[in-house]
Amino acid sequence: MISLQITSMKQFMAQLLASDTFDIFLLEEAVIGTGCTFTIDGHVNHAFYTENRAAAETDGSSDSEYDLRPWSEMKKICFDLIKGKRTPLFFRFVLHLKPEKAAALLRKENCEVDPSGVKALALNIRYDGNRAVLTTATAFHTFLLTKEPDLIWDRALMQYLDAKGISYEQL
Repeated sequence: MISLQITSMKQFMAQLLASDTFDIFLLEEAVIGTGCTFTIDGHVNHAFYTENRAAAETDGSSDSEYDLRPWSEMKKICFDLIKGKRTPLFFRFVLHLKPEKAAALLRKENCEVDPSGVKALALNIRYDGNRAVLTTATAFHTFLLTKEPDLIWDRALMQYLDAKGISYEQL
């Protein structure tokens, strides 16, 4: 687990909300504090997309292949809640690297842990009104003694941010 403080908020927010930089993630949760607090649960309600509903009710991405909504679908909603003349009081996003991307990363790095044992490679983004901090996390289906997937995820995230030109300092 690492914590990275963003050093250029304007650039980071543009990457987060107005580009495809973070579209490799799924949204688990978003909490945004403005005039009131908005909470978005990114878990897909599969029952909403049953075959009994009329096809006209679907939006093309209706029956998600994931249990969480893709960030690419949710970022506009979050952007609409954040934009305006006033800076949000706070926000928190919990993102998961898409499972196929996580598995490919672990295989590419020859991780000794089977990718199916990794529940999520997560990225927590917290803004407290002054600064944004990104924190990595790894969730497993069962307890593991090794920290190898954590280390791989930490390195990969920093390399990804560097490649996208997102400036940060490690805390």
